[in-house]
Amino acid sequence: MHIRKFDFDFSRRLFMEKTAKGILSAGVLAPMWPLIAQGADIGKAYPDELLSIEGYTKGKIKTGDLITADNVELVKDLLDPVAYKHVKEMGRRIRIVPSTRDVTRMFPAEYLEATLRNQGKARFDQDGNVVTTDGKPWIGGNPFPEAKTAEEAFSNLCLSWGRHDNSTYAVRDWEIGPDGEITYQYDFVWVEENMVARTGAGGPYIAGMEDKLRLQSVFFTSPADVKGTSYLNTWYYDQKKFPDLVGYLPAFKRVRKFPTNQRFEPLVAGMALYLSDAWAAGDPMLTWGNYKVVGRGPFLGAVSQNWYGDDPNWERPVHGGPKGQTFFETQMELCPEVLIVEAEPVGYSRAPVSKKRVWIDVRNMMYVAYITYDRRGDIWKSFEPQYSLYEQGANKVLDGKHTAWSWTAVHCHDIQSNRMTRFVQAKSAAGGYTSGYNREGLVDKFLTSQAIQRLGT
Repeated sequence: MHIRKFDFDFSRRLFMEKTAKGILSAGVLAPMWPLIAQGADIGKAYPDELLSIEGYTKGKIKTGDLITADNVELVKDLLDPVAYKHVKEMGRRIRIVPSTRDVTRMFPAEYLEATLRNQGKARFDQDGNVVTTDGKPWIGGNPFPEAKTAEEAFSNLCLSWGRHDNSTYAVRDWEIGPDGEITYQYDFVWVEENMVARTGAGGPYIAGMEDKLRLQSVFFTSPADVKGTSYLNTWYYDQKKFPDLVGYLPAFKRVRKFPTNQRFEPLVAGMALYLSDAWAAGDPMLTWGNYKVVGRGPFLGAVSQNWYGDDPNWERPVHGGPKGQTFFETQMELCPEVLIVEAEPVGYSRAPVSKKRVWIDVRNMMYVAYITYDRRGDIWKSFEPQYSLYEQGANKVLDGKHTAWSWTAVHCHDIQSNRMTRFVQAKSAAGGYTSGYNREGLVDKFLTSQAIQRLGT
């Protein structure tokens, strides 16, 4: 008879105790981050029951199995309430894959190198912004890989969304109505470039732009009635300041300034995606407040094996919902430990959101689920990402010298209206735009007022 010294009840009790005491260091059997720094298997930090779905469910679910309405109760505690509803009531299926024990597969290589190189060099200044120990803007990687507060955990999401110096995402998007029919299909391009916290050979800052955090634009390329609609956000490094937001609308044929605090509205008709939703950190961090850790423990996250490189455009099968069109095929793994962080929109007097809840995987400090609540405190929307290294068989994408890591798909579900926005990072979008990372010349092409006007016309 095999007696397990560290069964799940032991882990659950330890997580509850650490949360109650405000201890946020990752790991159950040993601290996790020193193992990552040494290139070791994180199995030394967690018992098998937290790195194996078989161990967690006592063999009732195995790697390779599908989570369906028939067995979802076994993992209900490992899903956010909206994902549970998807499986239990809407016909969604989720395939289980092995837990990632080699954490180097959960980062862009240069970002991980910067995280290791700069560990221990971050602090908050008197205003609550992340700076280096000598008071300069952040210099790259996760500033707090071993987060000890909710603010530290969340700052890992804010400073470099895509974790590359720049990213171009060619996006194919489908809007699914309450009846399960596709109501809109959009192609758009999302471009982001960090001005600071860069990890490439050129150094951590773009000279003369140290007061800015990032430039980010989004422009629609299809269908014809929205083609040319484009927006540009200029983010300040000071996270108390709202970004400057300008846009080009083809109907007006000019660039105009938009109220930047109206961040809880659809980008285009029928879409559940708002600017506020991006990376679960679509607003400056200090325009939200009352950050707190409300829980921690294992969770199912779509963090590996979710790139469909064998498809010509990196698209994937769909299923579920009234017409079999609502959900992407998804692979999830047992994440041994996530932090559950809540925050409130203190900088938005008219925000329709009362709070957000974010599940953050402690292995790479990236969010794996995100839910917003309306003013009554009821669940409003979920934003569920998928990630992967961009390799599948002989297919591979590089971000320079290394295999790329990025998000691959998103489910964004307004459960009150039952409208689903689902989109993929495609190989290409209408207009000939392609996805890629760490490219040259993006600012002049996509990230100025002149650029978005040129793209719109």
